[in-house]
Amino acid sequence: MRINKFLAQAGLGSRRKVEELILSGQIKVNGKKTTDLSTDIKSTDIVSYMGKTLIVSANYVYYKLNKPKGYVTTVSDDKDRKTVMSLMRGVHLRVYPVGRLDYDTEGLLILTNDGDITNILTKPNSKVEKTYSVHIEGGITKEEIKQLSSGIDIGGYVTKPCTVRYIEGDDKISKLMITITEGKNRQIRKMFESINKLVVFLKRVQIGEIRLGGLSRGEYRELNNKEIKYLKSLKSE
Repeated sequence: MRINKFLAQAGLGSRRKVEELILSGQIKVNGKKTTDLSTDIKSTDIVSYMGKTLIVSANYVYYKLNKPKGYVTTVSDDKDRKTVMSLMRGVHLRVYPVGRLDYDTEGLLILTNDGDITNILTKPNSKVEKTYSVHIEGGITKEEIKQLSSGIDIGGYVTKPCTVRYIEGDDKISKLMITITEGKNRQIRKMFESINKLVVFLKRVQIGEIRLGGLSRGEYRELNNKEIKYLKSLKSE
């Protein structure tokens, strides 16, 4: 497939728009920049834009997985750690995880071969809400919750305002729900570190309108029609 057709089908824009991206050196094929409009893309090639892998498929599939701790959210790992792909037994089409969950974080992860949806959910200015269940050591005050909600410096970056809801707790463990609209590396852990709190459990339970539901750890299922319709609605926003 010619590269401009591939990029257009991957959701980067019109043929003219993607040709501009190619000529300006913003597209990489197998890790190398290409400015040749005649480049043919084979099924084994890896094409990326701004660090994100682009996918074109005639048959889009969408899954949600309850990621356990102890797995990395990548297709492969150079340290030979277990990846989430080893949990997707029975899925024969090539799919990719949307975004990441830390090695020690569990919960909802979406996997798909729809590059357009992947880019929408992972772009830096995405407004899609992500909700987490958080357990921290010790108690937490209303003032500390207000600090987290208003935005807090996590080391040269001030987080956007978010929703933090106290559930229950005592002097040993406090349980909260936190909803953010961004996804900096280890963001929630760093937010609590900024108020000298240690996160001992972190689980993502919702992405936008898609909930983890009753999936057991390590279990996955295809998204239902309502969930897929929601994801596709994001393309028009």
